[in-house]
Amino acid sequence: MKINLKKTGLLVAAGLLTSASFAQNAKVGSIEGTTPLGSSTEYRTWSIGIGAGVLNQTNIFGFNRKDYNDLDHNLGYSAYIKKQISPSFGFKASYLGGKVGGAYKDGSQSFETKTPWSAALSGEWTMANTNWRFFNSFIKPYASLGLGVLNSEATVTMGSTSTTAESQSKLFVPADFGFKFAIAKGINLDLGYQLNWANQKFDGSNPAASPQPTYKNDLFSYAHAGLEIALGDGSKPALNNSNPVATLVNDYTAKYDELKAQRDALDAANKALQSKVESLNSDLQDDDGDGVANKFDKCPNTPSGVQVDGAGCPILVKNETKIVEKVITETDRRTVDEAIKNLEFETGKSVIRANSYNSLNKVAALLVEKDFSLKLAGHTDNTGSLELNLRLSKDRAEAVKAYLVSKGANPSRIEATGYGPNQPIASNKTAEGRQQNRRVEFTIY
Repeated sequence: MKINLKKTGLLVAAGLLTSASFAQNAKVGSIEGTTPLGSSTEYRTWSIGIGAGVLNQTNIFGFNRKDYNDLDHNLGYSAYIKKQISPSFGFKASYLGGKVGGAYKDGSQSFETKTPWSAALSGEWTMANTNWRFFNSFIKPYASLGLGVLNSEATVTMGSTSTTAESQSKLFVPADFGFKFAIAKGINLDLGYQLNWANQKFDGSNPAASPQPTYKNDLFSYAHAGLEIALGDGSKPALNNSNPVATLVNDYTAKYDELKAQRDALDAANKALQSKVESLNSDLQDDDGDGVANKFDKCPNTPSGVQVDGAGCPILVKNETKIVEKVITETDRRTVDEAIKNLEFETGKSVIRANSYNSLNKVAALLVEKDFSLKLAGHTDNTGSLELNLRLSKDRAEAVKAYLVSKGANPSRIEATGYGPNQPIASNKTAEGRQQNRRVEFTIY
């Protein structure tokens, strides 16, 4: 059977164009689910191949033709199964069948050798899978070399006489090279050229009986196209299409993206926290200088010198003069000490509990009656952040001040300060010590 080489070339070109359209998907499929230095269980390592092409007695290098220069181009067919050991190397067991023929230019002699079967074991190297510049190329050059057994039956025709030799099975050496195109995940288009060194009687000649003996082995070629299909779990990439560099780059990129997302989230959280701190600082400021913090001031922008109540709003003062003797008695001190002991807040807040009002009312009355000055010092234990404790201690001192002012005390004579955990009176290592450190100190003068 002779092959039309022009039609064969067109079919090969069409296969190349088709493979290009699938290139991008094949690239992605070669690294999905793999990790750097991962085990072979992440891949499909077995594959099968089928192909067909042209068998003839010549070769592109032009040697070992034995004057059979009028060539037959016959159909050849092949199949193999391959075990991939690494991305660049594997072993394959292959089959090749068909027939090879040729004739002298003068027509005096011709031969036709049928090759019903052959079996060979070869090592195959794939070069592109170790390329660092094009580390996930879908075009993969390859070469293989092996040793096998070839069954052949040669018929020689001289003039009108044909002689058929006995069928023989001899060793032969197949050497294959070509290109594989990763057209889909686990599927390659295979375009190759195979040289096969056979025994000297492959073409039916007897070199020892020739007037000019030759000791060159017979050589025939096989130009072929076919498909290589990976076996196993379709979700895994094929090892023969994988590239360690591509896996490494993909792993690095994924981890970089993850770290960048975490960094962006932390940056956003920091900005939100900074905004809250700035808002709290603004609340604790006293812009109009009336002695009431912005957070509690219901009447902002009060003119300087105007007497205000606990909410920061101006109060009317009767035109009367009252002489008060500023003498701090033991009774006064007990009143203050009782207020300190009874003072309680909602947990983690600056809200005064109702059971503290009675004692604070007595302190407010004392301040109004004797026009004493009062210093309020808020303290906390060391539980939580320093920033939170400073704010909480300041808020609690301001809350006491606001309450006393609401009962008539002069806000200009009350100073509220927060010290946080910076002035402990007991150890923060015990629950009892921490309880003692959570306090508001009253100092009258």
